[in-house]
Amino acid sequence: MNKKILNWFILILLALIWGSSFILMKRGMEVYSSDEVAALRIFIAFLFLSPLILRHVKLHFLKHWKAFIGMGVLGNLIPAFLFTKAETGISSSLAGMLNSLTPLFTLLLGVMLFKSKTRWVNALGIAIGFFGAIGLLLVGKSENMDNNLLFGFYVLLATICYALSVNIIKKHLGEVNSITSTVWAMMFIGPIAGVYLFTFTDFTFRLATNPNALNSLGYVCILAIFGTAISVIIFNVLIKNTNALFASSVTYLIPIVAMTWGIFDNEEVMPMHFAWIGLILLGVYLVNKKKSIESLPE
Repeated sequence: MNKKILNWFILILLALIWGSSFILMKRGMEVYSSDEVAALRIFIAFLFLSPLILRHVKLHFLKHWKAFIGMGVLGNLIPAFLFTKAETGISSSLAGMLNSLTPLFTLLLGVMLFKSKTRWVNALGIAIGFFGAIGLLLVGKSENMDNNLLFGFYVLLATICYALSVNIIKKHLGEVNSITSTVWAMMFIGPIAGVYLFTFTDFTFRLATNPNALNSLGYVCILAIFGTAISVIIFNVLIKNTNALFASSVTYLIPIVAMTWGIFDNEEVMPMHFAWIGLILLGVYLVNKKKSIESLPE
């Protein structure tokens, strides 16, 4: 398959997987708390990847330990908890829409912390995108605005974490196999999530007593295996095959998938939501606008 076509195929596949993650979190939280769903997501992903540890965890990779921890904590652990917390106060579709801020923070933090170069049109894209995000949070009934702002802030923090992780992967893990990077990252954070889950939550009690516990656990397993373990591997492939901004542009399509699931689940999706998300995506387009063909994925 042509490399360019493969990159776009991966981008669309990731959008379908991650765009469905928000409704899967919602389904998990029908039984479990937000913290339990987040910890379960990370711990199950770790268990799924654990058979690969013997093959991919080699001593010579220890020189990258800081980057692995950064990738695991910022790209997986913290966002997992932030997104589930956000969905206790806002709809899964709105969380998916706000996730589209990731490319904006990818550029902004890349310039500020990783010495990436940018142009005025990219900076304009950041401003437009943030304006769209504020509008998106203010859509709805007046009594919901404070709630939207508070819980939308959790999504904002999550996208900042994602942006940092994307830049870390591109700058420090470009020479490391994608599966190896993911296994190492999960090896650091998986046991932490497991200890938290079984020591500080009521997960085992809910599993034993709630008649819908297995159904919700099934949704979280799908979320963990596809939305975390497998998708992180192919996302790393995309970052290395293209660039950090192109890879993070998966968020062009994520809100569309998330909104579609929200509509099917009878969540409130109003015309103004489409207008503001359109403004955010215009900002994302400008953020990704390059001066020459050299920066486009091959």
